[in-house]
Amino acid sequence: MYEQIAENKRNTILLVLGFSFLVIILSWVLGKIFLSIGEIGLVLGAIFIIFYGIIAYFFGANIVLAISGAREVQKNENPYLFNVIEGLAIAAGVPKPKAYIINDTALNAFATGRDPEHGVIVVTSGILQLLNRQELEGVIAHEMSHIKNLDIRLMMIVTVLVGVSVLLSDILLRSFLWGGNNRSKGSGSMPLIVLGIALAILTPIIAMIIRMAISREREYLADASATQLTRNPEGLMSALKKISGDKEILEAANKATAHLYISNPLKNRAGFMDGMFSTHPPIEKRIERLSKM
Repeated sequence: MYEQIAENKRNTILLVLGFSFLVIILSWVLGKIFLSIGEIGLVLGAIFIIFYGIIAYFFGANIVLAISGAREVQKNENPYLFNVIEGLAIAAGVPKPKAYIINDTALNAFATGRDPEHGVIVVTSGILQLLNRQELEGVIAHEMSHIKNLDIRLMMIVTVLVGVSVLLSDILLRSFLWGGNNRSKGSGSMPLIVLGIALAILTPIIAMIIRMAISREREYLADASATQLTRNPEGLMSALKKISGDKEILEAANKATAHLYISNPLKNRAGFMDGMFSTHPPIEKRIERLSKM
């Protein structure tokens, strides 16, 4: 458990450094080719990363909650949910997370926040309606494990850094396609243009692979941690079976936040390529692992 927390801290630092470097390079290429301000582009890229990083760290969870259409609920509104969250928070040894609900009949849940002191657990109304007590405890324990293990910080940073790097690469690619007349004649050398095109194309692919790899492993680890909290792997197994049988797409979900959920909320693709690049491991494999615990 402690090794996972330490690993998450290391991965967070490496991700921040790696994506920051990538964004700065993209800013430099964009400025060098189109505006003849390569050096200024480096400075602007660094300033942007610092500013964006501060916003993402302190307000990232609120942004995710707003995008997801989640609303906070108080104990008097749903004492059943609060009772489950409070009991598992005590078992996990973390402060009680805030509770949010997405008004959607799809079966899903996720956790977010920058640390356990600012943790949030979000469930859909469908989860509350269709899961029994043991199944709900399994799902909440899974999300509580993400909070305890600092997965929430790592995944929130992945969300915002992937978003900004993909945005800049898209701007760069569109500039190549539609801004040919605005390129700086003095600095738009062919090697630099080739580099810019390569970065614009490869950045989203690299970002997707990194997000996929981190998300898949974290789901397996959270499943295992959840069984340690509940001492009842059958509860989570049964919940995952019900979730896998739910074919409804969560309307508020999108590709930027899909990796946060306990199960892929989009559920609209089942092809080989989509399975290979999915941010979630197959539920069947997760259930199989749980059955051996």
